[in-house]
Amino acid sequence: MSLPLARLAALAALLVLCGLTGRPAMAAGPTPLPAAFDRAAAAHDVPRDLLVAVAYAETHLDDHGGKPSASGGYGVMHLVSNPTVHALEKAAELTGLPVETLRSDTAANVMGGAALLRAHADELGLDETARKDAGRWYQAVARYSNAASPEVARLYADSVYEQLGLGIKARGVTVAPREITADRGAYARVRDLNSPVETLSTDYGPAAWVPASSANYTASSRPSSYAIDRVVIHVTQGSYAGTISWFQNSAAQVSAHYVVKSSNGEITQTVREKDIAWHAGNWSYNTRSIGIEHEGYISDASWFTDAMYRASAALTRAICDKYGIPKDRAHIIGHNEVPGATHTDPGSYWNWTTYMNYVTGGGTPSWSATVDNSSGQFTASANWGTSSYSGQRYGADYRFANPVAASDPAWYQVAVPSAGTYRVEVWYPSDPGYNSSAPYIVATSSGNQTVYVDQRSGGGTWRSLGTFSLNAGTYNAVGVSRWTSGTGYVVADAVRVTRV
Repeated sequence: MSLPLARLAALAALLVLCGLTGRPAMAAGPTPLPAAFDRAAAAHDVPRDLLVAVAYAETHLDDHGGKPSASGGYGVMHLVSNPTVHALEKAAELTGLPVETLRSDTAANVMGGAALLRAHADELGLDETARKDAGRWYQAVARYSNAASPEVARLYADSVYEQLGLGIKARGVTVAPREITADRGAYARVRDLNSPVETLSTDYGPAAWVPASSANYTASSRPSSYAIDRVVIHVTQGSYAGTISWFQNSAAQVSAHYVVKSSNGEITQTVREKDIAWHAGNWSYNTRSIGIEHEGYISDASWFTDAMYRASAALTRAICDKYGIPKDRAHIIGHNEVPGATHTDPGSYWNWTTYMNYVTGGGTPSWSATVDNSSGQFTASANWGTSSYSGQRYGADYRFANPVAASDPAWYQVAVPSAGTYRVEVWYPSDPGYNSSAPYIVATSSGNQTVYVDQRSGGGTWRSLGTFSLNAGTYNAVGVSRWTSGTGYVVADAVRVTRV
């Protein structure tokens, strides 16, 4: 694919600024990361915040010193090079930059990621007007994932747009929370792996089921064929969707039984517990263990969230109870503790004390409050209707209202015991007719913050809005606004606030 002359000229000028050509750079030293995103977005006419969100979903903006991920992805944009995916090489073709530079230079890597996104947009026929709307890039983002199935591509794209709703602040780069209605196009008809209704695992109810390639594990009949007496904890060295996709790729020759998402603790099962996943690098330990992968990188503590610890610990506790495994560190081990291991995960940032406390039941939060829409702590105007239509509801019913360009929020009053950091989670039923960008308002100590949630999917479970600094006192702490350009009913069901 050839680039238009205008884009080539703009790209060449920007590469000189970044010091990525044979010509002298205008300034010594590496390009600051915010400037790298600005320049790459401008060069390829990609929405800057979307470009950042893709990078954040992939790597939390960490280049990992040029080392590849488990699936062969490099740099903050995770440019993949493996036997079946050649995104890194494609980026080199599009930008004219050497593969080695794209691997090792962050500014070049961001430029390469922007070029790939733009190439996908061009293939989809996005014109100049459409490219200004970040929501119209959904299908291009899904293609950027290099996912092995459309379901995982949708899972990946949803996670990118979720980040736009939450906002990003990392490594000097800031993206303000913003309302975006994602145009899923053909992916709107693809199975939603965030929905627990139709994709549940038969081994562990809260998990989704997305099978790995049969080339990546050994079929068996455990525990009759082999006793199960270990749980092995891993870190993916990659993203949640990327790991699930990698396990679907027959070239991977690796798998795990479960994968846990960083942001909200969602779990996907990829190998049945009766079968032998190839995760430990030791056949004897593979036959006797359940492997659990955790989204993230061992060098970056930001991936290891409380939501991840709690969800994974609940899974480990259920596995131990099912197979009679003692809940101790002799039987719940890290990949690095497997005999002969060459891997170092879960690494020094993994908090074993917190994790084991949660596994054994000693990790009960110091304070938590749940407020349902039917309680006296919930207030809403007469414009909010009441429904019990969805079986995903929390309690007997939930509230709904049409979106409108006016201030008419429903509020949840919470008695916050002391000033501090709190995790805010929301529960809502999902439906294709519900709002594509429902605004949740959190009354933080520094002012209201808005997080946008796509209520068309991912319902029937607690979803984290993030952690926030809250003041002490009894007040309207969390609201659901009707003021959105998203389409469909805005739903208000329940919220949970937990001190962390």
